[in-house]
Amino acid sequence: MNAPPTLFRFVQVELPWALGPPDGRYLVRSDGDGDGPPSHVLVFATLGAVQRGRLAGRRRAREAEPEPPPTEVVTGRATVIDVGEPMDEPRARRWLSDAGEDELAAGLVVLNRALHAFRVVTADPYLQPVGRAQAIAARVGFGAGEEVADGLWSAARELALGASRRRRSRNLAPQARLAAVLGAREPALACEELALRARLDLDQGRPREAALQLLVALDAALAELAADAHARDLAQRIGELRAQREPVAVAAQAALSGPLGEADAQAVAFALARVEAALRARAAAST
Repeated sequence: MNAPPTLFRFVQVELPWALGPPDGRYLVRSDGDGDGPPSHVLVFATLGAVQRGRLAGRRRAREAEPEPPPTEVVTGRATVIDVGEPMDEPRARRWLSDAGEDELAAGLVVLNRALHAFRVVTADPYLQPVGRAQAIAARVGFGAGEEVADGLWSAARELALGASRRRRSRNLAPQARLAAVLGAREPALACEELALRARLDLDQGRPREAALQLLVALDAALAELAADAHARDLAQRIGELRAQREPVAVAAQAALSGPLGEADAQAVAFALARVEAALRARAAAST
C-alpha cells in the first residue's frame, strides 16, 4: 500500500502585471538563518505573454485606431507554499475550512519580501510591493509538493474582495483633496510621502529601514507642519511630534549598527502612528 502524500499549505495570488522576478521556484528562509531549513517555496509564473507579444506586433504594423479595444496584458501569478509544516489530509482539510484573509495576508508578507529583495538586487526603484486590493484572484489551499509547485492543488478556495469592502474604499476616497492637490490649490507635503515609505517598511517587517526613514519623515513633518496654513490648529500635534524626535533619533542611530531592540522598534511604531495622526488632522482641517 502506498503511503499517503505529504501535503503543503499554499496561498496564491494573480496580479494584472508581471511581478518581476524570473519565472521559477525560490527557497525562502527566515532572516539570519541561511543554514536552516526553508520556511517557504515561492513560485513565480507569468501568464499571457504570448498573446501580448502578438498584439504588440500588430500594433507596430498599423496606426492606432480611434477607439481601440482594451489591450490584453501579461498577468503574474505567485504561489507561496508553506514547507515548514507538512500535513496529512485530515489536518489539511481542517486548516482549509478555517483559512481566509489572515492566511492570505501572511502569504503576501512572504511575497513582498521577495519583491523587495528583487528590487534591491536589480536596483530598480519602480518595482513595488503588492497589496490585497490589487489581486485579481486570491486562493488558499493545499496539495502535494510538485502539484502546488506547478500551480495545481488537491483542494483550494477562492477569496473574493467583498462588495461591502469595495464600497467602503470608495466612500473613503479623498477625491476633494486629490482635486485640490492636482489643481495646485493645496500642496502635497514631502513628509506625507516619507511617512508612507516608513509605514511600508514597518508593515513589511523592515524595522531598521523604517527607523531611518521615519527620522527624515519626522524632521520634514516638524518643518512643514509648522509652516502650514493650518499650523495653529495643529499646535498640539506638532508638540507631540517634537517629543518623539529624541526616541526616533536613538532608534535610527541603533539601526545603523544592526537589528533594532524591542524598545526601539516600539518607539518607531508609536512615533510613526503620531505622524500619521497629525497628517490626518491636517487633511481634515483643509477640507
